[in-house]
Amino acid sequence: MARHILEVDDLAPGELKAVLELASSPSLPRVLDGKGVALVFQKPSARTRNSSEMAIVSLGGHPVVMRGDEVGLGTGRETPQDLAMTLACYHAVIGARVFDHAILERMADALDDSKSPVSLVNLLSDLAHPLQALADVLTLRQCFGRLEGLKLAYLGDSNNVCKSLVYACCMLGVSISVASPEGFTLGTGEILRAQELAAESGSGMGLNVVATAKEAVAGADAVYTDVWTSMGQEAEIETRRKAFKAFTVSESLMAGAQEHAIFLHCLPAHRGEEVSAEVIDGARSRVWQQAANRMTSMRGLLAWLVAENHGERRQ
Repeated sequence: MARHILEVDDLAPGELKAVLELASSPSLPRVLDGKGVALVFQKPSARTRNSSEMAIVSLGGHPVVMRGDEVGLGTGRETPQDLAMTLACYHAVIGARVFDHAILERMADALDDSKSPVSLVNLLSDLAHPLQALADVLTLRQCFGRLEGLKLAYLGDSNNVCKSLVYACCMLGVSISVASPEGFTLGTGEILRAQELAAESGSGMGLNVVATAKEAVAGADAVYTDVWTSMGQEAEIETRRKAFKAFTVSESLMAGAQEHAIFLHCLPAHRGEEVSAEVIDGARSRVWQQAANRMTSMRGLLAWLVAENHGERRQ
């Protein structure tokens, strides 16, 4: 049965480290030579589409990109299960970027029920963004030469990006402090899962939920934020601007972090809202390295999945 990656903790800690090792390799075998990879975009994206297509090409594969409405996803024309089974007839891997995480679960269940050798990868859903988390921790490792013992501050909406990042940090020994306004915090179940992952890692590092941006940033090696209003939340713009106004990452806020601290953002960014132009365009910013790592991390994950599904796991 093929492995599916719907959230970053679908990988065990050792597997996550193996993916990062592959992502760090300057060259990888063309494990997708002669194979197709389906990329379904119910929700559009610049970084996800470009990084995924180029990762597939670098491994010798052929990406086939489809909008959700082209294949009936979310229109009622075809069920997610039938779509998954159709795409599995042609492709080695299926990636899907969707509004509702339940769509991915239905697709994965159909593939599992049929014992299909085809993996499903979450390119983003409302609940998780595992590929962004892979790029984030890869960037941290490149910048600091290690992950264990680092302190990361995340400010703003405890959304899908935050959740996946928290899980990855807890699996890899990174201490992460999350500061969000009331009503936009991590849920109890997410906090408990993060604590479980931190305990399983044995590092003694994990999640800290704090009240203010200043508290989160204190002593941090890296400071991370995301947009206050994501795609599909446009009706909430003014409400969110008021709620998040104390969470802008400014030069004065960055001064509370370590002198060597870097700034991260998953993009797109709104200068003057969640981050000042001076920070995101300044010397501490690593956002373009982080964006480039969307491709290298996807390449590492695909190489790992192909090897795993064909019993060629690297030691």
